[in-house]
Amino acid sequence: MQSEVYADAIGEITVTGTIVRIDLVSLSATERDDMGQPVTEHRQRIVMSLEGFANSFDVLNKAMNGLIEAGAIRKTEKDDVVVPVRPNASNGDGTRPNGSPNFA
Repeated sequence: MQSEVYADAIGEITVTGTIVRIDLVSLSATERDDMGQPVTEHRQRIVMSLEGFANSFDVLNKAMNGLIEAGAIRKTEKDDVVVPVRPNASNGDGTRPNGSPNFA
């Protein structure tokens, strides 16, 4: 079995020739910035070919569209920013945005 790596975000993507490097980061449990917010720490790097990156982008785009259609996340009008739908949020009419019975 392969080990798993948890990351909070992609910190940076670097393209050098035909190689793409994707740095995964997580929020520090101990270090804070001047505003008191957790700083990011490098966790792992994914290295792949341009072709592999392009294929992965297509897969991620399909997953993103599926999450939007399922109501798990939504795009805002401004700059097409994607935001998660809060499980206990209301649509203002007493209904919940995702309709899942798991979030009663």
